[in-house]
Amino acid sequence: MRTVTRLAGFAVGLAAVFGTTYGIGRVVDRAPVVEGRHDGDGAHATGEHDEATDRLPGGLLVSDRGYTLEPVDAPADEFAFRIAGPDGQPVTRYDVAHDKQMHLIVARRDLSGFRHVHPELAADGTWRVDTPLAGAGLWRAFADFTPTGGEALTLGVDVTVPGELTERPLPAPSTSTTVDGYTVTLTGSPQPGRTSPLTLTVSRGGQPVADLEPYLGAYGHLVALRRGDMAYLHVHPDGTPGDGRTRPGPAVTFLAEVPSAGSYRLYLDFRHGGAVHTAEFTVVAGTPAAGTPAADAPSTGGDPSGPAPTGGADHGTPGHGHN
Repeated sequence: MRTVTRLAGFAVGLAAVFGTTYGIGRVVDRAPVVEGRHDGDGAHATGEHDEATDRLPGGLLVSDRGYTLEPVDAPADEFAFRIAGPDGQPVTRYDVAHDKQMHLIVARRDLSGFRHVHPELAADGTWRVDTPLAGAGLWRAFADFTPTGGEALTLGVDVTVPGELTERPLPAPSTSTTVDGYTVTLTGSPQPGRTSPLTLTVSRGGQPVADLEPYLGAYGHLVALRRGDMAYLHVHPDGTPGDGRTRPGPAVTFLAEVPSAGSYRLYLDFRHGGAVHTAEFTVVAGTPAAGTPAADAPSTGGDPSGPAPTGGADHGTPGHGHN
């Protein structure tokens, strides 16, 4: 079942619901910008945090450990933001992780759109990139970074692209998918609260692909998003190119630890033939709690604290790509 929603006025509703906002983006000449106090985490803007926060998956907070993700007004064809540090000033120094200083991941809240891009840092601490937001909808933007002298962090903020949205059902769990002529097969399943190996095997035309090319310091890059609250899990590969034991395919193994039972969407980026491709899977970890919506249930709306909208099935849906 598909649900069609008009979002042109929804952004105004967000301002009323959340109270404090960075401002609502203009449709004509500005990139959409969203609320800044999402998740009720005002204490974290001052650097305060507790044990409960330490246990949270990444991407659920806009502010954590004194760092805050701040969207910046930009032309319609750009997405811009800053990371404010504990002193309130834009951070200008970052460590390199997975070959980049900043990983920006955006995903539509129905999980049908996904982009992983790498913005450029200006001298004033502003990150800019060609807008990765493709199509109307509610998006979650994740900034994955390590400030020099600080801890690795993933901060998240909601972004609204006004327009007419057709929600798509989340694809059923599957152990095989195709993208750009490649077939990717998944072996293993995540288990809540413990580390589990997930092996993804790439083939093309029925033949194993044994010459994958390094991408972001590995032969594959895997992101997992939890359905419902968009918790962000950056899953690490087992081994690295050039370590003497890791082969360039066809199998790439990741060590994943998911925090709870439920449905997750996996996004595997891999490079072959000079191009990056993204394979997507729906997986279920453990036994979801009673009342958890089925993978293909329709969305109940845009409340970030409730069930998320549902997601798309194929790589051709709006929002996929790489920079």
